[in-house]
Amino acid sequence: MTPAARLSAAMEVIAAIDTQRIPATNALKDWGVAHRFAGSGDRAAISGLVYDVLRRRSSSAWLMDDDSPRARVLGMLKLERGFDVERISRLCDGARFAPAPLSDDERAALASRTLDGAPAHVAGDFPEWLDDAFAKVFGDNRIPETSAMARRAPLDLRVNTLKSDRDKVRASLRHLGAQPTPWSPFGLRIELDADARSPGIQAEPDFIKGAVEIQDEGSQLAALFTAAKSGEQVIDLCAGAGGKTLALAAMMGGRGRLIATDRDKRQLAPIHERLSRAGVHNADVRTPKDGDPLAGLDGSSDLVVIDAPCTGTGTWRRNPDAKWRMRPGALEQRVKDQIEVLDRAARLVKPGGRVAYITCSVLPQENGEQIRHFISRHPDFEIVNATDFTAPLGERAIAFRDAALLSSEGVLLTPQRTKTDGFFVSVLKRPH
Repeated sequence: MTPAARLSAAMEVIAAIDTQRIPATNALKDWGVAHRFAGSGDRAAISGLVYDVLRRRSSSAWLMDDDSPRARVLGMLKLERGFDVERISRLCDGARFAPAPLSDDERAALASRTLDGAPAHVAGDFPEWLDDAFAKVFGDNRIPETSAMARRAPLDLRVNTLKSDRDKVRASLRHLGAQPTPWSPFGLRIELDADARSPGIQAEPDFIKGAVEIQDEGSQLAALFTAAKSGEQVIDLCAGAGGKTLALAAMMGGRGRLIATDRDKRQLAPIHERLSRAGVHNADVRTPKDGDPLAGLDGSSDLVVIDAPCTGTGTWRRNPDAKWRMRPGALEQRVKDQIEVLDRAARLVKPGGRVAYITCSVLPQENGEQIRHFISRHPDFEIVNATDFTAPLGERAIAFRDAALLSSEGVLLTPQRTKTDGFFVSVLKRPH
């Protein structure tokens, strides 16, 4: 397919998302089924265009003064891809499979309109109802912060130190352009161009033998800040597919007791194969069945890790469709879920133990406010200073603290500040 034909296809997919009110993944799959002639490179390029339109949905419509699928695609080409009006015009020449030529109004908008004067939720491309929350956490910087949340994310990998080390894995993945991440001592990063297909990491020997996992650097840091140690009893309370469980196991060096569970047993389905591939032998996966999988463990754990159910606002770079489908009711439910899991964790920690609370959200209701409410309910806990729990970064710690957003409740990572997904981490300790 030509670049112009791919552009037409992206307009079709965006129209399907609008009219059928379906997730982008479904719309792209339906298009692929109906157009089997399209190769993998074509599908990857079309997917990239569609997700870039979703990332820049509001700002593109504002720029064009038109909210149609075509207008949003054209606006995205200028705002996200940096195309000038002549380059866009060459793609829209009306030839076979190409979009129709630019109208006078479209050409004028692309040539002269900017986002100057656009409201924050338009310039930052986020739902308007979240503006107060973003203003509370970011203040006047909410436009650059949320704009960074609308850019494509790189592919980050975590080296499994139970199987290998970063230098060895980096050398074997040199053909993919893997470079060390700026903060995590276990991370590698592969930058991706706008039209690039994600490399087939799962087919790489290092992945197959368990030496590397796909994990955003922010998630790697969140695990590192828990300070899980060899010989401890650690509970991963919201283990899901096991990403942080694997990181915790590596930090523990395969020694100690690591218990992984999740209230949704379906989320745990991939964890067994992942633990086996990673060479983890000290993990006990407990699936909720008829009773409490953690019965009898109250007051026994050195560390309880909560990778809390949350709105996922910090992962919008990877899932831009989610931000436009998010509703206030979802935030309210997640806050309730977080209260429940925090109170459950408090019961499991022994004197001198700690709770590590993690969200992939930047919203204050799920982060600092949640921690303040927890302390009011559990005055026997104290908040560990972020300066202390970020110390494992070593010589990088000072620069990291300058980059991240530290508060009395914890630390917030954002795409703008730390070039990671958005993560909040707080460590709570029960004194002896």
